[in-house]
Amino acid sequence: MTRDLVIERLKARESCALRLRRGITVSRRGDHDLNSDDMRHPGPLTSAAVLVPLVDRDGGMTVLLTQRTAHLHDHAGQISFPGGRVEPEDKDAEAAALREAFEEVGLAPERVEPLGRLDDYETRTGFLVVPVVGIVKPPFELKPDPFEVADIFEVPLAFFLDKANRRLESRMFKGRERQFYVWPYEERYIWGATASMLVNLSEVLAD
Repeated sequence: MTRDLVIERLKARESCALRLRRGITVSRRGDHDLNSDDMRHPGPLTSAAVLVPLVDRDGGMTVLLTQRTAHLHDHAGQISFPGGRVEPEDKDAEAAALREAFEEVGLAPERVEPLGRLDDYETRTGFLVVPVVGIVKPPFELKPDPFEVADIFEVPLAFFLDKANRRLESRMFKGRERQFYVWPYEERYIWGATASMLVNLSEVLAD
């Protein structure tokens, strides 16, 4: 998967999404994709954004991911994209995603070329997340926030474009079975909202 092809597929997706918005209400992605609607958060949703960083390496594109520290209140120890709440000073979701990536992992905004958005993702914990895809241009230096980020690593983009690498698993949650996507990569276990966004990314780029 080349940089030009990534740009082409994302532009095609943006064009299609714009046509849909003009004609119908576009549904949000979320836990309810694989489970019943009553697993949705009952109250107002907090706006958030994440950066889906595609690193343009000579040997092929990679996806940059973080592992959250174990002491955090939300999603402790999970693998995620850099991101967080959209603050009042953020111009838009792109600005929020770039700001959060700089704060969390020290990724300088000027090293990122935002390309487009994936589908909005609604979490059962009450966030409406906009995933912003951007190409990261090496070289770059990272400085993780030790409070939030335990590790930073990269996975070949090709891994996520192969459907054979993802699984559908389930767990009991509050007395009910909950299904979710999983991408097992080496010793990593990528699941939850991040895994679903990676499924969305693979669908867009493989189309």
